[in-house]
Amino acid sequence: MRIISGKYKGRRISPPKNLPVRPTTDMSKESLFNILNNRFDFEGLKVLDIFAGTGNLSYEFGSRGAEAITAVDADFGCIKFIKQTAAEFDFNIMAVKADVYKFLAGHSSSYDIIVADPPYHFEQQKFEEVVKLVFDNNLLQEDGMMIIEHSRHTTLEHMMNWSFSKKYGGSIFSFFEFDKDETEEAINEDPDVEEL
Repeated sequence: MRIISGKYKGRRISPPKNLPVRPTTDMSKESLFNILNNRFDFEGLKVLDIFAGTGNLSYEFGSRGAEAITAVDADFGCIKFIKQTAAEFDFNIMAVKADVYKFLAGHSSSYDIIVADPPYHFEQQKFEEVVKLVFDNNLLQEDGMMIIEHSRHTTLEHMMNWSFSKKYGGSIFSFFEFDKDETEEAINEDPDVEEL
């Protein structure tokens, strides 16, 4: 596993072999960040990485200068490794050991980017619940983006705020963002919002 861009481009990271993870491949990761590069300036971003596993995606955001990264996973070994790696590279990553669904349900911060890499064997309903919890609890900034990695056996195009999907090898990234027209309509219809 290597960091593909930013301050630590090319640096290799070797997680323990006994972690219960399936890290995003370098090819898929590079394709994902090519899309994000066209949309975001990473400096100063707040990022939430759920089902973080080895922290693979968190390190990419850290290497690119994200201001604050929260990595959540239920596995103690994964969280321990993320903490060690974050300290080694001086990344501003807060690693949280928690059930992702309980974390999302009880969380109140909002983020510029949310990335989720649930186990591919999860049922469709569990993927859908991630989307619902994020948007029901206002965890994504209005101009933010959520990305869920999944296999071809999972379909998310029908979910609220789905924007587009990209396929890379055996992986699919589904992107979610607020519809700008809907956001503007909601503001225009709110009597408490003053026009400038």
